[in-house]
Amino acid sequence: MARAGWRARTPAGGEERRRLGTLKAAFFFFASISAWYSGYLLAELIPEVSLTRAVYGFRNIAEKPLLKAPTPKRQKCDHWTPCPLNTYAYRLLSGGGRDKYAKICFEDELLIGEKTGNVGRGINIAIVNYLTGKVRATQYFNMVEGDNSGLMATFIQSAPPKSLLFMVTQDDGASGLKEDAKKVIEALGSKQIRNIKFRSSWVFLTAKGFELPADIQRENINHSDNARNRYSGWPAEIQIEGCIPKMPS
Repeated sequence: MARAGWRARTPAGGEERRRLGTLKAAFFFFASISAWYSGYLLAELIPEVSLTRAVYGFRNIAEKPLLKAPTPKRQKCDHWTPCPLNTYAYRLLSGGGRDKYAKICFEDELLIGEKTGNVGRGINIAIVNYLTGKVRATQYFNMVEGDNSGLMATFIQSAPPKSLLFMVTQDDGASGLKEDAKKVIEALGSKQIRNIKFRSSWVFLTAKGFELPADIQRENINHSDNARNRYSGWPAEIQIEGCIPKMPS
């Protein structure tokens, strides 16, 4: 009896499935007709030229190379911005630690530095002819070994009028520095030479026989401080840089 009842319900279930299949087929048919008609209307409303241009424009955007920012032009003595016309570019950098060597750059020429092989322990000095911009002499004076303070004072005094003098320390510039040299440097306008201490970083720019403009950066100092030293036993290197007006022709 149970089997006969199961057979009696089978035709009703099949009819339901047929109706669902018919509805699905009708839905897909009308959806296809709607999609086709929408495409037809779009093609009629938008000119073919506009569509072609749009596709071509997108293709060009995809094919164009990405624009890159131009590489910044290197300036004299590695300044961030160029010096004005009729000026000299300069940059003084003290030594720092055991391996950071002092540098004196003038008009993009390295007057004293590791690459030129003429930088040494103590105070490094370069003398430049202000009128021509040509270097007159370079020398370093060891302030740790030997008695070189008097020799340095003589070297500075030998600079003729119309000279630019650049001074930077490497390692220690104070231990052997005596009163004679301090007076000579102080007479040239230094405000910090009497404050220089063991392994202080110090840079100084001055002129002999003429006055530099008041706004020229000409001196800086940084003292050794074990609580703040960047390098073991040494303070960080310091620098000054700027542009010196040339003498009017």
